[in-house]
Amino acid sequence: MKKLVKPSKISGQVTAPASKSMAQRAIAAALLAKEPARILNLTFSKDVEAALRVITALGARVTVKEREVLVEGGLNPTGELLNCGEAGLSMRMFSAIAALWHEELTLSGEGSLVSRPVTMIEAPLRQLGVNVVSTAGCPPLTVKGPLKGGEAEVNGSISSQFLSGLLLALPAAGGDSKLSVKDLKSTPYIDMTLALLRHCGIEVRHSDYRTFFIAGKQEYKLGEYRVEGDWSGASFLVAAGAIGGSVKVTGLDTKSPQADRCILAALRAAGAEVKESADAVEISAGELCAFEFDATHCPDLFPPLVALACNCSGVTELKGVERLKFKESDRAAVLHKEFSALGAKISIAGDVMKIEGVKLNGGTIDSHNDHRIAMAGALAGINARAPVTILGAECVSKSYPDFFEDFVSIGGHCA
Repeated sequence: MKKLVKPSKISGQVTAPASKSMAQRAIAAALLAKEPARILNLTFSKDVEAALRVITALGARVTVKEREVLVEGGLNPTGELLNCGEAGLSMRMFSAIAALWHEELTLSGEGSLVSRPVTMIEAPLRQLGVNVVSTAGCPPLTVKGPLKGGEAEVNGSISSQFLSGLLLALPAAGGDSKLSVKDLKSTPYIDMTLALLRHCGIEVRHSDYRTFFIAGKQEYKLGEYRVEGDWSGASFLVAAGAIGGSVKVTGLDTKSPQADRCILAALRAAGAEVKESADAVEISAGELCAFEFDATHCPDLFPPLVALACNCSGVTELKGVERLKFKESDRAAVLHKEFSALGAKISIAGDVMKIEGVKLNGGTIDSHNDHRIAMAGALAGINARAPVTILGAECVSKSYPDFFEDFVSIGGHCA
């Protein structure tokens, strides 16, 4: 599917989509809970649908209603194959949860997920009593438990997602556990997991994110859980306001542990006007200037920040490039290639990307089946000299299926 974005004046109000990251965590907790759980305010993106498919295969009964699901949990797999679609979080999170089962289960993926690494999963699970076999360090991944608890070392340099999986699974294991974590990135995502665990009555202690202590035989009580708004998806909406006029985005917790809430700090550094209230933010364009921002712990902000930086006078520096290689695409390389095709001036040296503010020419970009590249393409069109055509725009359904409709509702000229 193609989308054509013409120069636009952004103005209006829109509600943020629900967080797919928090939704997937809640769905996993609902599987492990003994009592039925009700999850409210869901956005049914492909990643969320993948998580629901996995827990159904693991034995949960799922009833879907409009923007909510009722889950009757219980680990009792109906088959040996767990299809995670293209959801990296589900692959890494459910590998630990599936390992609670005493028989062999295989987690498979689709699209780019089959080439995303799962090497950080294998050694820790083996240390915790699980048989693990990957496909040259990538999915499919086969596990055979039961996960017993004990001590393990976890490498968090590529992703924190597997650590989140262990933190969700180990409270249901038979014994107590101690995890030693090295080089952890994206610590806010661990805060998100810990917040959900507290909601479920699960206790996990940690020492500066380096050592985690988890008692086994704990009982999950999710009850009713409302998924908060998604700062990752909303980052494109607020960046659109800064680039092209003004926008109010509702349904956002401004005190959320979500990593991508840091978009507000970047917008302020760039000179945009930012107003926060209890459940909304208002962004207005200002005299945008170059800024420096470390996105190491929030790498999903790179695409909207690149689009923002193109509209800032001077040279912006973004740190954290090394976190981008194993996303849905090699995201740093793709941002460089596709935005350069529109006339951007981007250079990459080591862990730093530099973007010189220039008026983009317009043209055609390929999403590379990466939802965040497609959304960044829409931002690129706001102030370009000519329209921007986005190839493969349907990939936004992975995280934010209504993105283009919401973009149009705030003034985006999109066809």
